[in-house]
Amino acid sequence: MHKQKGATLIGMLFVGIMIVFAAIVVMKIVPAYIEYYSIKKVFSAMAADPAMKDATNDEVRLSYARRSGIDNITAVKPEDLDISRTGGQLVVSAKYRVEKPLFGNLGLYMDFAASTAPQPSTAPDAAQ
Repeated sequence: MHKQKGATLIGMLFVGIMIVFAAIVVMKIVPAYIEYYSIKKVFSAMAADPAMKDATNDEVRLSYARRSGIDNITAVKPEDLDISRTGGQLVVSAKYRVEKPLFGNLGLYMDFAASTAPQPSTAPDAAQ
């Protein structure tokens, strides 16, 4: 007599529940990251625009409002922008939080920080 091998019904249900839970989490996270990359794209386009070089902060906010309307960005409003100039270059940044409910009292919480500021180099200094 051979012993049966394979997954039990309870094992299959457990695996199915885990797959459904993972799919729900992914479906909640992906739109937040898509919007984050859209915000970064708008910021980069604004920083590269020659008309924005000498623009006032209100003009920069107005430009962002127009561009964000096209990309359907709702997480960052024009008044949430931090605008500065470094070395004559426009630097636009924003920090924001996204909360997505899953079910019951369980939810996802994500912090984002988008900026056009150059990222500091992590390479070791060769002049040492």
